[in-house]
Amino acid sequence: MASPQSGWDQNYREQPTRPYAAVEPQRDDRPRVDAGRLWAGGFGTAVVAALVALVGILLVRGVLGIHILSPSDAGAYGDATTTTYAFGAFAVAILATGAVHMLLLLMPRPMAFFNWIMLLVVAVGVLIPFTVQAEVASQVATAAVNLVIGLCIMSLLNSVAGIATRGGRTVDGDGML
Repeated sequence: MASPQSGWDQNYREQPTRPYAAVEPQRDDRPRVDAGRLWAGGFGTAVVAALVALVGILLVRGVLGIHILSPSDAGAYGDATTTTYAFGAFAVAILATGAVHMLLLLMPRPMAFFNWIMLLVVAVGVLIPFTVQAEVASQVATAAVNLVIGLCIMSLLNSVAGIATRGGRTVDGDGML
């Protein structure tokens, strides 16, 4: 009969469990959000939205000759209101990025909620020009520019959110990756 070996082998056999025993991994189905990518894409979306506003105003005022956002003697660019409008589009895109981030972290089916929220915001943006006293052509042109800006923000942030979100991850028993 063989004698037991001395050293750590003997101690290992005597202890039924080791302190570093393998733990069965668990699946965490919550998506991981890469905030850096999301906000970089949101900033890019905001720049594009501001430029869409600017191009829309130049098209409507300069090419089509419809006076929106400023008096007719202000020229193709308009006045300070045009700059404010472009910065407003930028701000809406940043706010939408924040909404996407919150929804991705907290909601089931976050992009379904985001799309509904954006569609309703776009509807408000399209309807508001018809609630003020202005020529019908100016109302329609402003509503069209608002529609294009809103759809631009919605489509770009849908793409950005898809890239910035990864599926669930595997974690060990201690909650560590």
